Amino acid sequence: MPIGVVVRRLPGVTRWAKHSWKAVAVLPGASDAHWQELRRDGDAVEYHAATLSLDLHGAETEAYLHGLSAKDPSIYVIMREGESADPLDVVLVTASPYEAQDYTDSGEELVEKVPMTEGLLAWVQRFVTAHHHEEAFVKRKRDKKRIDITQDGKGDPRIASAADIFASPARQRKRVH
Repeated sequence: MPIGVVVRRLPGVTRWAKHSWKAVAVLPGASDAHWQELRRDGDAVEYHAATLSLDLHGAETEAYLHGLSAKDPSIYVIMREGESADPLDVVLVTASPYEAQDYTDSGEELVEKVPMTEGLLAWVQRFVTAHHHEEAFVKRKRDKKRIDITQDGKGDPRIASAADIFASPARQRKRVH
């Protein structure tokens, strides 16, 4: 499903940051856009920054289920500093909190949590209902064999005798011809 990302620009609060950016909304089914200004309220400006595809995968249904069970089910928007003339590159939109968490590890991407619209929530829920298969938890059983009772080997095969373990290597004398 195509998802439009709405990003708000506010004036920076320090002298080092000219602006602060935050993803504030998603637009399900949006057409293509590239930093199109939506509205302006004083110094605050909202842009339809990009439209990306929200892809759902059958192997990720557990993550989607976890996200849907949260107090505020959300879409996660991953952005990074723009490499072109754009202020930010919108990299990904995902419904998986696990995937979003992976992007927070590097610290290079900006990960924003945006509440799902009702229609988007119903679409993801329908996908999870159709594709989720609960996996039974199987506790691993410990092997009862005691391997620490007997010594199976003699140690390093390069050591000829036990007395050689702490012996210093013998110096070889240089022969003078």
